[in-house]
Amino acid sequence: MLEALSYDFIQNALIAGIIVSFISGIIGSLIVVNRMVFLAGGIAHASYGGIGIAIYSGIPIFFGASIFAVTAALFMAFITINQRERIDTFIGLIWAVGMAIGIIFVDLTPGYNVDLMSYLFGSILAVNRDDLYFMGSLFVLIVFIVTFWYRDILAVSYDSEYAALRGTNVKFFYTLILVLSAFTVVVAIKVVGLILVIALLTIPIYIAHNLSSSLYSMMIISGLIATVFTVIGLWMSYSFDLTSGACIILVSALSLMIFMIVSKIK
Repeated sequence: MLEALSYDFIQNALIAGIIVSFISGIIGSLIVVNRMVFLAGGIAHASYGGIGIAIYSGIPIFFGASIFAVTAALFMAFITINQRERIDTFIGLIWAVGMAIGIIFVDLTPGYNVDLMSYLFGSILAVNRDDLYFMGSLFVLIVFIVTFWYRDILAVSYDSEYAALRGTNVKFFYTLILVLSAFTVVVAIKVVGLILVIALLTIPIYIAHNLSSSLYSMMIISGLIATVFTVIGLWMSYSFDLTSGACIILVSALSLMIFMIVSKIK
């Protein structure tokens, strides 16, 4: 693996994996404590519509997927806040329609034979410098937002009723978390694909939750754990010529099983 670091695409993949791991650790912690895992799954699959539109119109994939994912997140936030009893139906609808739109636009793209596997299971080895700039900018933005509004986000995440009583705009922060989740899903798709993105946003967080005593430490620990999983997964992918996203998730799942067994024994 050390000799592979001399290649630019491996360097880009490693940097992207580390950045996305910490983004996933931060936002994944918020997704888990706010019980938004199913919502994030809906956003992930709906974002495929943006990928299809981006391919058809010739705009950057990240831009198209981000716009579509954020739109889906805003719609889900509106439905969750105003019609919570129907949220499962709407998530399923957005999930299916988003993917259908993406597939249709890919089919309509003239002369373009798209590799669907790269979006379903990730293509971290195809990350370029522009992708890294996008990921890095998103990481800085997320760190700034979470640091600036940490107390409010903490209050909303663990006791929204108390947060509302003390004057916190619960609807705003709930929507903000969903929007940040949408951006996180988009960058994570590049690493592990939209099929596996939820695993990256939950497995390291589950382990970190059992090792931390606060939301802040949970974010940091889960980011570090996700980084370790990503680096090992990349090594497996390079060494055995396997799909990188699947390797990362397989390493994560095996590590979770080992962690649960050791915890049970203790």
